[in-house]
Amino acid sequence: MPTISSKGLLMPESPIRKLVPYAEQAVKDGKFIYYLNIGQPDIKTPEGALKAVKENDIEILSYSKSEGSETYRKKLANYFKTHDIHVSSKDIVVTTGASEALLFVFGSIMDPDDEVIISEPFYANYIAFSTASGVKVVPIVSKIEDNFALPSIEAFEKLITPKTKAILICNPGNPTGNLYSKEEIQKLTAIVKKHDLFLIADEVYREFVYDGETHYSIMQEKEIEEHAIMIDSVSKRYSMCGARVGCLVSKNKSVIQTVIKFAQARLSPPTYAQIASEAALDTPRSYFDDVIAEYIERRDTLISELQKIDGIKVSNPKGAFYCVVELPIKNSDHFAQWLLEEFDINGETVMVAPAGGFYSTPGLGLNQVRIAYVLKKENLIKAVHILKEALKVYKD
Repeated sequence: MPTISSKGLLMPESPIRKLVPYAEQAVKDGKFIYYLNIGQPDIKTPEGALKAVKENDIEILSYSKSEGSETYRKKLANYFKTHDIHVSSKDIVVTTGASEALLFVFGSIMDPDDEVIISEPFYANYIAFSTASGVKVVPIVSKIEDNFALPSIEAFEKLITPKTKAILICNPGNPTGNLYSKEEIQKLTAIVKKHDLFLIADEVYREFVYDGETHYSIMQEKEIEEHAIMIDSVSKRYSMCGARVGCLVSKNKSVIQTVIKFAQARLSPPTYAQIASEAALDTPRSYFDDVIAEYIERRDTLISELQKIDGIKVSNPKGAFYCVVELPIKNSDHFAQWLLEEFDINGETVMVAPAGGFYSTPGLGLNQVRIAYVLKKENLIKAVHILKEALKVYKD
């Protein structure tokens, strides 16, 4: 019988999606689930993006350029300027989601067995992208007690070897909601300059920053223009997860030229989705003001309710719409499955994302979950109540 590749066997299951079969069965059994496990916003997609697709007069649905539509890339460059990121359309490659952007970057700058340093916990698919590329993830631990702040420069430098090619961050962070300050970005700038590394920043949650804080992009650091690669997406910004349109941005011409080779191999990003994404760029600022106000209220409600539960620790997110919660349990995978299979209150239960899958260091995160506050305030209160009552009766 033919065998699966070693790479295929090493590919991790998504900690977010692996519980879906249990959730589907719970629904078949008549339970109502509060989904706290996945970053799918319930905010409406901007009407202009939807109308651009519904009302277009395309007669032939043709390919775009491999690097993406010229008009969309020009509008993207103008959008970035409003965030003090000064790039041209030639510095942008449109991709099928931020995931494809990261895969292209890994393939363009790293060879098999090269190393990328990532502060953990991190977005679980970073492991999948590195596995697909034959690249080794070198984790550097950030702690819930420090609100997942950037580890020290000394801690980074201890991990750098001749195989190290890049440092990867998510800012604001998934799953932590942490926001790196300008000073922290400048510390990373100094490291990559000193050791001649790439700095990759996943900035898809750029708009979602709270408490008077300001997002500071790696692209604002002029000293590392040849080192900096930014990843972006429309998924969260415009509640357009299904469009699957992202991009990567770099002033390093060799990086862009190499990425385009990968982009040519998949021909082009989706045409209709680019039309919707281009129209979304005309969304007024008031849309984000309303969305941010909503997320702040949800965050504050969630944190307040969670802090009423004995024996837990919870991070205080400054951006995105996630937080990591440490529970008085031993194994959150088992607990999450138990919630779906065996526990409910009046036919209602919750679905959380076990946090072990957001770490690559064995044993870390086993008593933690990630919660996405993408539900309305009243539903978050109900969900946390269910979680609180579940912890009273759960046995490891």
